Amino acid sequence: MLSKTAEYALRAVTVLATVQGRPVSADKVAEQTKIPRRYLHKVLQDLTAAGLMSSRPGPGGGYELVGKPETLTILDVVNAVDPIARITSCPLGLTSHTSLCPLHRELDKAYASVENALRKVTLADVVLSTDPIVPLCDIPAIRPK
Repeated sequence: MLSKTAEYALRAVTVLATVQGRPVSADKVAEQTKIPRRYLHKVLQDLTAAGLMSSRPGPGGGYELVGKPETLTILDVVNAVDPIARITSCPLGLTSHTSLCPLHRELDKAYASVENALRKVTLADVVLSTDPIVPLCDIPAIRPK
């Protein structure tokens, strides 16, 4: 259901949430998350433009989360790069469908449920999990303090 762009954005912000307060280079993010460097550049630009992260050029620079992992939700990240497309009118353009037909109404309900579920999970929930497997990333199990 989520696009590759959204998946990559979630991986990238998870790395940044894990090392909050320290800039991480794009090369390091790409290495830890297995995101192709060229694609990652676009994702990082989108996240920066959305105000979810900042970037600092030069030695010692890199990308950092702007907000706190406790307030940033998975839905915030998804919406920054590739929002879940809700169905608001007939996808077929049928003029007789002044409201959604039963099929598209049910599909839109499913999309709404996904949005609600993603809205309830913060990055802190993900990076502070006690699960020994670090989510979305191939990084050591270092947890923020």
